[in-house]
Amino acid sequence: MLLYHIHDWEHAALAPFRLFAEAVHATFRYPLSPATHSQFGRTMAAGAELFERTTRHFVKPSFGLKSTRIFRETVKVEEEIVLTQPFCNLIHFKRHIEASDPKVLIIAPMSGHHATLLRGTVEAMLPDHDIYITDWVDAKLVPLSRGKFDLEDNISSIMDCIRFLGPDVHIIAVCQPAPAVLCAVSLLAQMDDPAQPRSMTLMGGPIDTRVAKTMVTELAAQRPIEWFRNTVIHVIPFYYPGAHRMVYPGFLQLSGFISMNAKRHIDEHIKHFRNLVKGDDSSAETHRKFYDEYLSVMDVTAEFYLQTVERIFQKHDLPNGTFMWHGQLVKPEAIKKTALLVVEGELDDISAPGQTTPALDLCSGLAPEMKKALLQIGVGHYGIFNGRKWRESILPVVRNFMREHAIL
Repeated sequence: MLLYHIHDWEHAALAPFRLFAEAVHATFRYPLSPATHSQFGRTMAAGAELFERTTRHFVKPSFGLKSTRIFRETVKVEEEIVLTQPFCNLIHFKRHIEASDPKVLIIAPMSGHHATLLRGTVEAMLPDHDIYITDWVDAKLVPLSRGKFDLEDNISSIMDCIRFLGPDVHIIAVCQPAPAVLCAVSLLAQMDDPAQPRSMTLMGGPIDTRVAKTMVTELAAQRPIEWFRNTVIHVIPFYYPGAHRMVYPGFLQLSGFISMNAKRHIDEHIKHFRNLVKGDDSSAETHRKFYDEYLSVMDVTAEFYLQTVERIFQKHDLPNGTFMWHGQLVKPEAIKKTALLVVEGELDDISAPGQTTPALDLCSGLAPEMKKALLQIGVGHYGIFNGRKWRESILPVVRNFMREHAIL
């Protein structure tokens, strides 16, 4: 239970060494020093930067999307919080232009990284869509007095966001929230709620993890839920706003992410060191931008994490037809007004291809013309929602699907 404290103590203990590394880096990057332009100087600066970055706490990045291009014109974009919940802020990327583009609600993953991981997703969609995104709040910043937040609360939060935006919204779930979004839309249909979305896009999410196994699903299947409770759940120290809340810490989640592809991350850091020594500032900056985001993590509440493991990855409540929300059975077959698009990546090693497509069968009440599946060849998990193939191959399908089903 003291792991969180020990982690913070270790970080604090390294502070003098980080300061020394920053001083060395500044010394050997000073433009007027002859050593700066030597092999020795660049090597010293590179080593100091690598040490400082590997021992740093990375803060939450900003979206930084100040403008977009619409009709060949640069249009100002203003980021505004339009709905505040204890564990979520709904952000609107307000474009300063009159346009009747589809209103899109992006449900960001709540699995360790911040919503800014979807910066590339938002940036690519901004020219043709009115974008909103769920910005989940780091659990260590939420006072215990604000109450719990479990999987069912997560579904309720998504439903509140949909209702806030109204019935003409299109919803996208990226990875982890796919089951919660499917549940939220199902419940709105069961209630005959007028806010039912026009379309729902599920991208690389664990609807039925039995279909295709990965390291993630294997770990969940091999360990009882008590193992997760006793191993990865820890208490937030007293010096944070969320003191005494039980969480799955972000730094543990990050360790899990890195361990799945440890060799690739090591190779990337070695490459970064070599690029710094060579003076390849462009490649070095690309590395920094990616890892500034990737290494910035947040805590999630223990109850949310444990329910997700047990009900999604172990008991498979949703595909088994036994998922309950506050005592009410969730029935995806009730969905008749919300069109469904499923997107998977051929090389996805987090939510392997086949895990998301069962949503098509679960939504048996939808007409065939209201359901569509896309398997993108040559794309891994991250490439489903970011990068060149997302922009050039996947986004056009998503964009056209939304416009096809914009009117009931």
